[in-house]
Amino acid sequence: MKIDSDLSAIVTGGASGLGLATVKALRAAGANVAIFDLNPESGEKTAGETGATFVRCDVLSDDSVAEAFAEARRRQGQERALICCAGGGNAIPTVRRDKTTGAIQPFPADKFEWVLRLNTVGTFRCITHSAAGMMTLDPIDGERGVLVSTASAAATDGQMGQAAYAAAKAGIVGMTLPIARDLSREGIRINTIQPGIFLTPAFDGAPPEMIDALNAQVPFPKRMGIPAEYASLALELIRNTYMNGETIRLDGAIRMQPR
Repeated sequence: MKIDSDLSAIVTGGASGLGLATVKALRAAGANVAIFDLNPESGEKTAGETGATFVRCDVLSDDSVAEAFAEARRRQGQERALICCAGGGNAIPTVRRDKTTGAIQPFPADKFEWVLRLNTVGTFRCITHSAAGMMTLDPIDGERGVLVSTASAAATDGQMGQAAYAAAKAGIVGMTLPIARDLSREGIRINTIQPGIFLTPAFDGAPPEMIDALNAQVPFPKRMGIPAEYASLALELIRNTYMNGETIRLDGAIRMQPR
């Protein structure tokens, strides 16, 4: 699919990190972009800096997602590209023992469920809304739209304390091919990017020795990923019509250690 001023795109989690880099890359290529994010301050700031449109969206809410898609389409027309970058997690062992009291504490199920709802269900919720809209369009060169999801190296290399996050991201990987098959008759593609360790705002303020240790884990190049590299792959997945139903690792060949 060609990326130019005729393309309307939506990026969830587009006000920071991987999403922000993708917004910038799409705008540089001429696309009309709507930023879906929970943070109005950073969302409006990003929109002002890039010429994109900000729409507040909570991917945990059916109503919020439906309203956000309706507003984005009102402002810039039906999207033909959706890039899902919204997500997050926690770090809690499956069961832990208090070092002081010895009390045994299971992972709270509600906190496990929240991570799955945010990542897996939130991504799927946005995909279904977007694909339903894309199905109303006439095909261009045989396709109606493109979906890009974001998983994580944790989907296959989950570390200690990442049971919820690993399960949530593995769910995104696992649903990619079935969604591609479901949407194939409608001319809509989907692919998933599985990033390794990227230099995002999550590492703002991290001590240099921590960054050095993370860099050392990557076989080559020996550094954390740059968000612009994620964005470059996301745009290629939009452009390359033969890429469908795939999950692509973008991680410098890292395989995460247990901790």
